[in-house]
Amino acid sequence: MKLLIVDGYPESARNDLKCAGASQGWQLFERMVKQRAPEADVAIIYPADEESLPEPDDLKEYHGILWTGCNLCLHDDTDKRVHRQVELARRAFQAGVPQFGSCWAIQIAAVAAGGKVAANPRGREMGIARKIGLTDEGKRHPMYEGKSAVFDAFICHLDEVTELPESATLLACNSFTHVQGLEVRHLNGTFWGVQYHPEYNVKEMAMLANARKPALIKEGFFLDDEAASAYVARLEALYAEPQRKDLSWGMSIDEDVLDDDIRQRELINWLRYISN
Repeated sequence: MKLLIVDGYPESARNDLKCAGASQGWQLFERMVKQRAPEADVAIIYPADEESLPEPDDLKEYHGILWTGCNLCLHDDTDKRVHRQVELARRAFQAGVPQFGSCWAIQIAAVAAGGKVAANPRGREMGIARKIGLTDEGKRHPMYEGKSAVFDAFICHLDEVTELPESATLLACNSFTHVQGLEVRHLNGTFWGVQYHPEYNVKEMAMLANARKPALIKEGFFLDDEAASAYVARLEALYAEPQRKDLSWGMSIDEDVLDDDIRQRELINWLRYISN
């Protein structure tokens, strides 16, 4: 199985993640893929930095394309780094290669197929997305086979899909963000994606919070640096000792995010889909 991981972060943002002790977007996806398909041959590209993009015929050599999260904003019409990634998604649809991704990815796919994205008026959804519910279509969709009808998930985003393309099917939503799960059928291809982050475990979520600490304090998630650091420390402690009830109960974190098989169910189902 040959897979292409599209890491949407620009180099400056990748450096920020590294300085905060966080893994790169492509690393999170590669680990998740290798956990489920150790034999997979994985390639990485960084379209935010690379001026030239693969042509549709080049993309056809892959069995699937995975998109990471990203710190860019899709509603910024002036950013060429955004334009390149939308164009890459269009080429993937044209090539007919199945796509999967989280957060930024669901927005990229929606825009590439004719939908719209804007800043969420509620602000940032951060930490744990609560009570994500499957739509009737989502309950029947193979991406959510084996998933609970209502679940929590790791999340961090500012933008949201505000208008679905005609070829899209809404699969999941919650009260904070209407579009949490989506299938897009466009041109010759299919995209399955989620607004939340199945690729993050508790430790990586701690490191992401550490990387976003100044913004999270400014936005009121934490009173000060001490409070933010304490939150990061609790997440790290829970990762080290997932059986600690005082931590999981105190942070309202359960098997939805602690159990890899539950948290990664969407990716597991996608890999099965592209293998058939």
